Amino acid sequence: MSPEAEHRRPGQLAEAGPPEPQPASVPHHEHHVLREPGHDRWTWRARIRQNPHQLRVYRVVVAVLGGLLIGLGLATGWLPGPGGIPLVLAGLAVWASEFVWAERLMAVFKRQLARFRSWSRRQQTLAWVVFFACCGLVGYGYLLLLGAPSWVPADADAVLARLPGL
Repeated sequence: MSPEAEHRRPGQLAEAGPPEPQPASVPHHEHHVLREPGHDRWTWRARIRQNPHQLRVYRVVVAVLGGLLIGLGLATGWLPGPGGIPLVLAGLAVWASEFVWAERLMAVFKRQLARFRSWSRRQQTLAWVVFFACCGLVGYGYLLLLGAPSWVPADADAVLARLPGL
């Protein structure tokens, strides 16, 4: 047993090497919101970045398009089908092409997705069951507070009326 291992508490892992240097703190006013017009992997976008006027117009289009996708995602999130979350993520991806803060937020989502994918099949199934149970509870709470919407067909309304408390 090595001398370092003798001084560790049970369950404490050995360090793999010297700690990585932390980046210097950047003052808040120096954080970049917009992507710098440097190297770009797409030639058409690199040409746009060379002209300041075209770049401003392009960034406005990116901001509006990303906002529209996110707005559509929020508006269609309650509908059946995969409308909400994929549209919100698509809008965020569009924003991430020009805005550094959106790229950082997208990186958080990617890390969480990789973490979820590393779970066992059983853990993933349990997570989905809990997610859908929470969605069902939110829907049931809505029905308890406001009742069934007027646009619900009569057959569905009859089924909903059998739920306790409605």
